Amino acid sequence: MQALEQEIKELLISALQLEDVKPEDIGAEQALFVEGLGLDSIDALELGLALQKRYGLSMAADSAETRKHFVNIRALAQFVDSHRKIAA
Repeated sequence: MQALEQEIKELLISALQLEDVKPEDIGAEQALFVEGLGLDSIDALELGLALQKRYGLSMAADSAETRKHFVNIRALAQFVDSHRKIAA
């Protein structure tokens, strides 16, 4: 799971062009929005698109279910991992 978390951190940095942020700067359980990394709704959409392209995920942008997966890197990794198991 740590490898997947690392991969998602790198994807987040690349997709959102966070040049001053390194993967090791992002904690697996650090909040991605507001008090955490400070991402906003536009960042969420861009990250969602990057995740869809990279992992073939299907998610609704305005869903409460989707929002809970965007809490932190660990939650995103668990979501991606569970999607992989369903697809396999």
